[in-house]
Amino acid sequence: MTSYSERYAAMEYLGPASGYLAEIMEIIDRVLLFEDFSVHEIEALCGYMRCYGAPRGVTLLKEEDQGDYLLIVFTGSVVVSRDADPGAGAKILATVGPGASLGEMSMIDGQPRFASCFTARPTDFAVLSRHDLDQILVERPRLGNKFLLILLQLMTRRLREAQVRLLPHIVSAAL
Repeated sequence: MTSYSERYAAMEYLGPASGYLAEIMEIIDRVLLFEDFSVHEIEALCGYMRCYGAPRGVTLLKEEDQGDYLLIVFTGSVVVSRDADPGAGAKILATVGPGASLGEMSMIDGQPRFASCFTARPTDFAVLSRHDLDQILVERPRLGNKFLLILLQLMTRRLREAQVRLLPHIVSAAL
């Protein structure tokens, strides 16, 4: 498994996310993972995250790679794609911008990445690893539990949205 520090070694390391608290607060209304946190809680979480800057066209997450970290996009935009049919090429699933989180499922369950994510524009992002989350749970259990609950709610929301999109296809296939 490639660690995030190895994957992002060629990118610009910007330092701990706590150094970017003012910028994070400017986009806070778009960061779903932070929507129910106080400024002090966000500041504490940022102390566990590392920030990187990537130019356009860089793969941030690669489909089928093992991963134990998530990303939060602070600036720029990222294309999410999946190579569902290897002969047909990649299908773009979404383009996301500041406030988006990516890679949550693999961080939680340790399974391979579901999709690839690459930068469409120069992008600054933060990384939170499973190890970082473990540290939060040990050092600040209330904050860690709150983060996990919000992460679970976000993942459940995405699952429900996917079910709504898939339901017509499932029903027509059954007929």
